[in-house]
Amino acid sequence: METDYFAHESAVIDDNCSIGVGTKIWHFSHIMSGCKIGDNCNLGQNVLVSTGVVLGRNVKVQNNVSIYTGVICEDDVFLGPSMVFTNVINPRSAVIRKDEYKETMVRKGASIGANATILCGNEIGKYAFVGAGAVVTKPVKDYALVVGNPSKQIGWVSEFGHRLYFNDSGVAICKETGDEYLIQNQVVCKKNSAVD
Repeated sequence: METDYFAHESAVIDDNCSIGVGTKIWHFSHIMSGCKIGDNCNLGQNVLVSTGVVLGRNVKVQNNVSIYTGVICEDDVFLGPSMVFTNVINPRSAVIRKDEYKETMVRKGASIGANATILCGNEIGKYAFVGAGAVVTKPVKDYALVVGNPSKQIGWVSEFGHRLYFNDSGVAICKETGDEYLIQNQVVCKKNSAVD
């Protein structure tokens, strides 16, 4: 059967998945039935995508990442090597809690660094940057930079991932693109940007 995506011969792809055009699925990955993967995604080695997971377009999933039921990633999300999602707050081996899975939303353009852990039920804002090894226990704002265990916000980043430094007028400029960002009441937005 011909497909519009690439899957390495060692990958396991269950029936009733939706996999977008141009997506690549690499060695020893398992794509479970009932998940949706958008166009032009790249899933590295040893990736698990569980039932009900939704990945938007151009999502990059690095090696050894398990994306469990309840996780939704919008377009252009980056999931670093060996980062971790959870889907139950109080797991016990002897207690079945499949009806208690909590939704975790990762908004457009967000990046999650290597070995970070995202506790379920939280939202990672658009273009947010979660540093390597961070443990996220609460929602992360749009454009926020968070690090540590438990994670705390230490600044803001542009859509290109550069640190933003706001002047007294509440304006910051991305050093790569020259785009301007505004901050007001601890909310950051890109100047003159269309609402997503």
